[in-house]
Amino acid sequence: MRVKIKNIGVLRQAEFTLGEMTILCGENNTGKTYATYALFGFLDQLATSSNISSDDILNNEELETLLNQGVYQIDLHNYLEKVPFILKKMCQLYTKNLAKVFAAPEERFSNSEFLVDIDIQSIQLPNNYVKRVSIGSNEFLSVEKKDHSLIITLLAEKQHMEEIPDHIREFIVREVIEEVLEEIIFSSSSFLSHVFIASAERTGAAIFRKELNFARNRLLQKMSQYKDINPRDLLSEAYQDYALPVNKNVDFTRNLESIAKHNSFITEKYSEILQDFSDIIGGKYIVTNRDELYFSPTGGKRVKLTMGESSSAVRSLLDIGFYLKHVAQEGDLLIVDEPELNLHPENQRRIARLFARLVNIGIKVFITTHSDYIIKELNTLILLKESDPRLKQIREKEGYQTSELLQASQIKMYIAEEALVKLDDAQRKVRCQTLTPAVITDESGIEARSFDKTIDTMNRIQDEILWG
Repeated sequence: MRVKIKNIGVLRQAEFTLGEMTILCGENNTGKTYATYALFGFLDQLATSSNISSDDILNNEELETLLNQGVYQIDLHNYLEKVPFILKKMCQLYTKNLAKVFAAPEERFSNSEFLVDIDIQSIQLPNNYVKRVSIGSNEFLSVEKKDHSLIITLLAEKQHMEEIPDHIREFIVREVIEEVLEEIIFSSSSFLSHVFIASAERTGAAIFRKELNFARNRLLQKMSQYKDINPRDLLSEAYQDYALPVNKNVDFTRNLESIAKHNSFITEKYSEILQDFSDIIGGKYIVTNRDELYFSPTGGKRVKLTMGESSSAVRSLLDIGFYLKHVAQEGDLLIVDEPELNLHPENQRRIARLFARLVNIGIKVFITTHSDYIIKELNTLILLKESDPRLKQIREKEGYQTSELLQASQIKMYIAEEALVKLDDAQRKVRCQTLTPAVITDESGIEARSFDKTIDTMNRIQDEILWG
């Protein structure tokens, strides 16, 4: 998936392609968060909104054929050719909603554009798919995928069909077709239908999550005093000061007790990853039978700490820990804004290795970072992938697992910086804020010039202090 951004925040024009792991780095106020939030908002719209109009797939004549003859076949190849057109319409609609995503004035996005491009050939359709719809106790419709076609069949007997008004039948058929195509096409791994974000505000959300509940309850009580105000509308307005990713983070953190009742595919298949995560935070999160949340340190003799009593690192990784254990699905996109928050350099290295393991079990990872430790550790995982006997000895000596190693082709990295860019419809390049792709190879790893310049400066100053 390739994303193109125009006039969003400080980014004048920028492009980036999602890899199995995608990294944005750069100095403060250079556009990393704008790009991240814009991507999340689009994928959230993709997952929660209806993006397909059945009019694009089934015209009135074709619908009439189905209702009269009881069966109709849709060629999925013909539909796939319409995906770019549908994506374009989705992006146009999303661009109009950018102000809500960022909780900012609309005029700031009057010239903005958000575009998504995808290779149709990369869309992997499911091998088998069957959906049956009933009205009351009577079966009404079935949709089955065979080869590259959808077979739509009316199942209701004629007398039951006649009992349903024509406009109701047409509405149900169109709704089902839209839902099926969303599930088959836009829920494929190519579109990253399930996305989770851990925003940079997550530490505060962890420590104040109960207070956030109380604040909401007090607001509801106050609203009940006004008879002429719709409580839902007023409640919605009260949360407009927060960007969509922050709101999503707060809502997730407020509902950890109910989230903890489910198991992720990582819990079922890769419990060793959860153990590695537990080692990073130095314990585990506990939800009691009374829906109380605690942190239990390793070797703490059943000590239970509230989030307020726990370390900042424990709070910083709270929602990521619950995502891994209870929510994660294969094919997800996990977005983490500044994973290094409150982490010691050694744990920054370990979180980089954890991300690599997630990539290798089918979860795509997207991070923004200021951490040289994380980049250098990922660099090590690339360089150690080679089959050289000397590198194998280093892997064994330093405790690296095969499941942590990465290939350069799995990573896309972009540096948020000012650079020369040829703007669309412009004759010459201009200097503006953009995203510059970093060079990544299996032989030399990641070119991390965003950090190297600062490190070189510090080394030069220290050398001069010590040696003159």
